[in-house]
Amino acid sequence: MTTAWSGNRRAKLRRPRPRGVWIASGIGVVLVLGTALGAFLPLVGFLGGVTATTSGLVPFPFVRVALITIAGSLVVLALLVLAFTRRHTATAASAVVLAVLVAIAVTIVPIVLVAIGSADRAGDVWPIVTELWNRFTG
Repeated sequence: MTTAWSGNRRAKLRRPRPRGVWIASGIGVVLVLGTALGAFLPLVGFLGGVTATTSGLVPFPFVRVALITIAGSLVVLALLVLAFTRRHTATAASAVVLAVLVAIAVTIVPIVLVAIGSADRAGDVWPIVTELWNRFTG
């Protein structure tokens, strides 16, 4: 068995992956997993719990959050694979930075969606509270 480094002239010469690519990719995986496990999952659990305890007064847009999570996960995975397969440290580091930024953006989206839904719902709640107060006071 001959390899590109053993003297076979027909084989395509490829330089080995630099250590910086492995380091950048490893750091990217750790940061993305830390964001997912340390921020995204607890946040989504908290927002789901708030929705459950307020009887839907604070809405949780499950479908939109799920779709954004799936799309964001695919983008992050593609960027991390891109980082692992590069032969230049700068390219790998750039892909890792983008992957971490996308992971942070996917983490922030549920907060924004719940805030927008709550603001829309707050406009619907006030007339109901006023009507109940009027019924109660006579």
